[in-house]
Amino acid sequence: MEFRQIKSFLALAESLSFTKASQQIYLTQPALSTQIRNLERELGVILFDRTRHKVEITEAGRVFQAEARELTELAARAVRRTRQASRGEVGLLRIGYVSSAALEIVPPLIRDFRGAFPEVQIELQNMRTTEQAEALREKRIDVGFLRLPHPDPDLRVAAIHRESFVAVFAKSHRLAGARRFSLAALAREEFVAYGRRYAPGFYDQILKACHDAGFSPKVIQETGEMHTTIALIGAGLGVGILPLAPVAAQPRDITYRKLPASFPKSEIGIVTRRDETSGVVANLLKILTAGGWLRAHSRAEG
Repeated sequence: MEFRQIKSFLALAESLSFTKASQQIYLTQPALSTQIRNLERELGVILFDRTRHKVEITEAGRVFQAEARELTELAARAVRRTRQASRGEVGLLRIGYVSSAALEIVPPLIRDFRGAFPEVQIELQNMRTTEQAEALREKRIDVGFLRLPHPDPDLRVAAIHRESFVAVFAKSHRLAGARRFSLAALAREEFVAYGRRYAPGFYDQILKACHDAGFSPKVIQETGEMHTTIALIGAGLGVGILPLAPVAAQPRDITYRKLPASFPKSEIGIVTRRDETSGVVANLLKILTAGGWLRAHSRAEG
């Protein structure tokens, strides 16, 4: 059974006239008659009672008409959805993100993307930086929001958020209320740090900045979550150097001090596979560009 036979059948079923049906589908009457006969032969039923003066649809023809209409609607839907998919307007977008990106980045971005592409399904997964890189290479996620720097030849990375690092203390710490503060004051302190195995570039960036200031931080505890790092600092386990946003969001037991202007900035980036061809991912990048996200956001440094 061919789709053109179904279209011919529906044209005849709706008009009950070979002349009108032929004109509607731009087919000669003999060719239309041949298609209908072939269709009846294939189905093994009579679809139309024909006389010299009129054409009537049979009971079997009425059943086939209902089914054929549904079939053509499904076919039209398949064509429409396929074209939408090629434009990235439908489909699935799997996003990995570090928990600190949920503060200022992920919520407004998802709001904007849903507003523009409401038929795209979104799956969000809280993942550490190293986990996102692995998931991207294994094609378990499509996009990641991770801590920079993160060099990887298989991945394309662009910074979308930039903010200051700050030195973080428990409110009871001796340096919390000091009139003057310098990075060198941390030389003898014990540190709680976001673990190197979770974001190696981020960890090494802080260590290098401390080395450049003349000391090597004594890390006594590494954690896998930024809020855990902050909680342990607040409990007096040690001090830390962390991005401003997650610190400012949890001020209860901690305080923080500015670092010198020469200290590097903390960045979150969007990462995709270099060979990514998905229209959905392309549309997410368009939203990022249109919203100014790809011009690295800067938080007011305080």
